[in-house]
Amino acid sequence: MEWREFAERMALLARDLLRQDSVQGTLDEITASAVELVEGCDAAGILAVRKGRTVTLSACGDMVRESDRLQGELGEGPCFDLARGADGDGERVFRIADMTQPQEAWPRYAAAARALGIGSMTGVLLYTHNEDFGALNLYARRPDTFSKDIETAGWLLASHAAVALADARTIDQLQHALETRHAIGEAMGILRERHGLSEDEAFGVLRRLSQHHNIKLRDVAQRVRDEGPGQS
Repeated sequence: MEWREFAERMALLARDLLRQDSVQGTLDEITASAVELVEGCDAAGILAVRKGRTVTLSACGDMVRESDRLQGELGEGPCFDLARGADGDGERVFRIADMTQPQEAWPRYAAAARALGIGSMTGVLLYTHNEDFGALNLYARRPDTFSKDIETAGWLLASHAAVALADARTIDQLQHALETRHAIGEAMGILRERHGLSEDEAFGVLRRLSQHHNIKLRDVAQRVRDEGPGQS
C-alpha cells in the first residue's frame, strides 16, 4: 500500500473512531484496523501491564490473547517489557524480524511464540500515566514482515489508542468495565434462553431488578450467572 493511500485510510479511520460510543469500541476498531491496514499483519492487540499483571485490552486474532497470557505467566516478552516500561532507557518501540530464531532477551517466551506460529512482531508504546503502561502490538506468521517503515503506521495507530485510553482514568477502571460488560452479556444470554426474551427485553429485566433492589447492574448479572440457565 502506498503512503498516500495509507494516509487517506488513516483519515477515514479517525472519522470511524469518532463514531465509537465507548473506549472498548475504539480500541477494538484500532486493532482490527491494524490487521487491515498494515501489510502482512495477521493479528494485533493492545496490552497493559498493571502491578505486574497482564491485561489484554483488545485483541484481533487468536494468537494475541495466548501471547499476552504467556508473557504474563513467564514474566518476560517484548510486549510485556514495552508495556511496563521495563527497558528504562526511553525505548518506545520494538521490532523482532525473525521470532523463529532464539531470542536471548526472552528465551522462554520466544520458544512459546514459535509454537504459536509467530514469525515476527513489532510494538509501540502507547500509554503512560503514572504506573499504567500499554502497548499496541502487531504479529505476523511470516518472518521479516515488519520493516522500519512500519513504525510510522504503528505510531499513528498507537496515537489513536492513547487518546482513547486517556478517557479511562486507570487501566483497572477499563478492565472493570470489560468484566462488567462480559457479565451482563452472559446474564442476558441466560435470561433469553430461560424465558424466550429478546435482547432488549433481557436487558430490561436486569435493569428493573437493579433499580428495584437498589444494587449494581453487574451484581444482578452475577446473581443470574450464579443461578445458571437451568433455574426457573
